[in-house]
Amino acid sequence: MNAENNFNFKNSDHHFITPVSDDLKKAFTDLQAYVKGNPSKRIQVIGHYTANEKNNSAYPNLGLARANAVKNHMMSLGVPSKIIDTYGTLKNDLVPNADNVYFGPIDYTVKTIVAGDTSEADELKALRDKIITNPLVLNFKTGQTVINLTTEQRQKIADISKYLDKVNGATCLIVGHTDNVGDASENMGYGQKRADFAKKYLIDNEISTSRITAISKGQTEPIADNATEEGKAKNRRTVVTLKETN
Repeated sequence: MNAENNFNFKNSDHHFITPVSDDLKKAFTDLQAYVKGNPSKRIQVIGHYTANEKNNSAYPNLGLARANAVKNHMMSLGVPSKIIDTYGTLKNDLVPNADNVYFGPIDYTVKTIVAGDTSEADELKALRDKIITNPLVLNFKTGQTVINLTTEQRQKIADISKYLDKVNGATCLIVGHTDNVGDASENMGYGQKRADFAKKYLIDNEISTSRITAISKGQTEPIADNATEEGKAKNRRTVVTLKETN
């Protein structure tokens, strides 16, 4: 991709600065035509960030968030998401200008998939098994419907997002659960709010709401004894995983 300009980002921001330059628009138009004529090609978008930036995105690091912002722009121009891979890399030698803007903290590479290479399919199968075996579980305090996700939990969101992005027809299932404190019908509502909170994180990762099912089981499916505080804490959970297909 040939362009004199690149995407620019303000310090600690994962939304690129608009408007995008005309030569960058043309470069992506040319890229769309190139990948259409070369189906064996894959595009790798690498976003960079520095250690002193604050990550306010839904992603585990700001570089990955920036790469995904560029990926979404590419998708809006007709480049299929299935052929775009995104990465985030720490790069502390980046220096912002006087207006606190980083110029072009994005790199691109093009990878060729050799005929008969099953590494992509194998990677997706391994990712699916990883998500189902070790799903994202969010634990809430009594009455709580919003929490701050850890970097590890955000990585699980990113993994689910990646799988849904690459596999046509794949969907995500989010189930909110509660302990048995209070009214059962109110707990059903708490469970739904917790599921909807997780759903918003997926939507922030640009996953279509049509591919997400968010439901509540309230207090009906405990996994621990509600007679103890420890058991109640385990029951106040939201489980995010892939929806099984027959």
